[in-house]
Amino acid sequence: MEITRTPLVDCLIIDAKKFGDDRGFFMESFNHKDFSEAGVTLEVKQINLAKSQKNVLRGLHYQVKEFAQAKLVHVLQGSALDVVVDLRKESATYLQSFSIVLDDPSVFIYVPRGFAHGYYTLSNDTLFQYAVDNYYAPDHEAGVRYDDPKLNINWGLKGQPLISKKDLEYPLL
Repeated sequence: MEITRTPLVDCLIIDAKKFGDDRGFFMESFNHKDFSEAGVTLEVKQINLAKSQKNVLRGLHYQVKEFAQAKLVHVLQGSALDVVVDLRKESATYLQSFSIVLDDPSVFIYVPRGFAHGYYTLSNDTLFQYAVDNYYAPDHEAGVRYDDPKLNINWGLKGQPLISKKDLEYPLL
């Protein structure tokens, strides 16, 4: 496993080793020992899977207080522009964002607690998986508008994306 730091404090890119031949490939998508040695403590409590068509934008989501979540995210199939925003007021990278195209199941993003997260699908039938360290709590869910001018995120949109009513109703910062 190769771990690379992003420009955002505590947010990491994790590249799992893939072993393949003409039959396909095998990889460890999570190894608690390797993560701990890299300074990442992620006790997985829930794994979520979302399937989306091309041009779907989900986010920017986070949970608050004791229900905050750290996430390990990746694309199992298809491709998506993954976006994270540091919302931790005490952080040196507060309100900064980072984005990366995820299109290989061996590449993961570790999203720490206190970050907003979202993604924009670049292909049909994109399967996006999240392993999280806390249970989903609807009463503690929050979000920020994807198009908040204060964040100035370049989503690379191709026309009007398909966005849920709930995501469109999130406030600006």
